[in-house]
Amino acid sequence: MRVILALGLALHTYAALAQEWAMVSKSSRAEAGAPFELTVIAPPGQALPQELEARMKVDVAEITVTLKATGPAHEGRRAYAAQMPVSANGPVSMQLGDHPSNVLLMVVSRRSDAVQALTGVAAGEREPPLSENDPMYFVVGTRGGTSARFQLSFKYRLFDFDAGYGQERPWLSGIYFGYTQNSLWDLESESKAFRDTSWQPSLFWRWERTDERVRGLFDGARVGIEHESNGGQGETSRSINTAFVRPEWRWKFSEIGSFAFTPKIYAYLDKEENTDIDDYRGFVDWRARYDSPAGTWVATTVVRYGTAGKGSFLLDASRRIRDVKFGPVSTYLHVQFFAGYGESILEYNVRRKSQLRFGFAIVP
Repeated sequence: MRVILALGLALHTYAALAQEWAMVSKSSRAEAGAPFELTVIAPPGQALPQELEARMKVDVAEITVTLKATGPAHEGRRAYAAQMPVSANGPVSMQLGDHPSNVLLMVVSRRSDAVQALTGVAAGEREPPLSENDPMYFVVGTRGGTSARFQLSFKYRLFDFDAGYGQERPWLSGIYFGYTQNSLWDLESESKAFRDTSWQPSLFWRWERTDERVRGLFDGARVGIEHESNGGQGETSRSINTAFVRPEWRWKFSEIGSFAFTPKIYAYLDKEENTDIDDYRGFVDWRARYDSPAGTWVATTVVRYGTAGKGSFLLDASRRIRDVKFGPVSTYLHVQFFAGYGESILEYNVRRKSQLRFGFAIVP
């Protein structure tokens, strides 16, 4: 303490002579994502405001931090507090942004639960910004005419954990842009035309529990909005806008594998082009998934039950093939069965023959 007081006195004398502001901290250490305190000393005649802006250098990034006073000014000095950025680690330098000042050095240790508490993603388990979303596959069947169905799907994290707004406000790193495209391809028509294509962009916030020792109400959840349309015109145009929540529950068993139940519950914000679509889709996509212990087999089912008692059933089953790869990703033999109404949004109220298709999947 004597050393700190002596240092503060020396900095105060330096500030008075050089007309520069000075910062001093009782501790040279801080924790990422946690509050830290320091004292600011102003030159004679300068008022110490309620808030001060400071520039902090974390590796090569420069972050603006707001210092807020924790008490009144006394003899040209005032105590301030701020929150250390979640991504800070190791040596960090800081100086005032609006006033000439000394450079304060601090050593920051990582607080691994800071991001995890808000997004469910631990520091060592962060997925890349661009990642898979729903299954991606290509399958072909011959019932009622040869046709193919394929789906592409990804999600993109809009804010990074370690820079910008995502660094300053960890909850933002749970915001994603999602995109899914599903197409039905008529392989028997003369021009091999696409029967229908559905585009589904979405914006959602995602949380996922990563600590298996802690049980809660959910194991994960998504909350967001989604648009689905086929880009048609006139009588062939179909589109809906929905707000959705998707809670997630998971169970793992060492001998038989893992199960997931992830119902997607939604409300229609706009369905003017297909006002009775809830008669065939209802308000919930009942989703369940099974993964074998080694991940060799994967099975997913989606059931829709409309308010008029009409609905659909989709079953996907995949078998991993280790010897066949597209780049670094193992492919899967994929079987898909569909029965009921609305295999495409164009024909949401049409029931065709049940379809059994075979092909491959990149993401089951």
